[in-house]
Amino acid sequence: QVQLVDSGGGLVQAGGSLRLSCAASGRTSSSYAMGWFRQAPGKEREFVAAISWSGGTTYYADSVKGRFTISRDNAKNTEYLQMNSLKPEDTAIYYCAARMSVVIHTTPSRYDYWGQGTQVTVSS
Repeated sequence: QVQLVDSGGGLVQAGGSLRLSCAASGRTSSSYAMGWFRQAPGKEREFVAAISWSGGTTYYADSVKGRFTISRDNAKNTEYLQMNSLKPEDTAIYYCAARMSVVIHTTPSRYDYWGQGTQVTVSS
């Protein structure tokens, strides 16, 4: 079992920045890829970014490419999502996720563990 606690959300003006964090505990000795997803009201959960166990491979949704950066620190069992140039359409609950594989994936159902979510609101 892996427990995930995500944090760092908040209210920010358009063009601003936020940094989300996701702390993992439990079975962290195993190798696992991690990702960030988001869900806006009335919409399905969508992929945002993912990172491999080593951190050597990252992948982004087209909507955030060039603005968001995913990273991880395995020594601290923590994943991060740096979000710059935020837009009102980025408003959503953001969830971190982990899958017990070294390979990243963009489909939510391929992830085994989820954080509780952190609200990000971008005002225009």
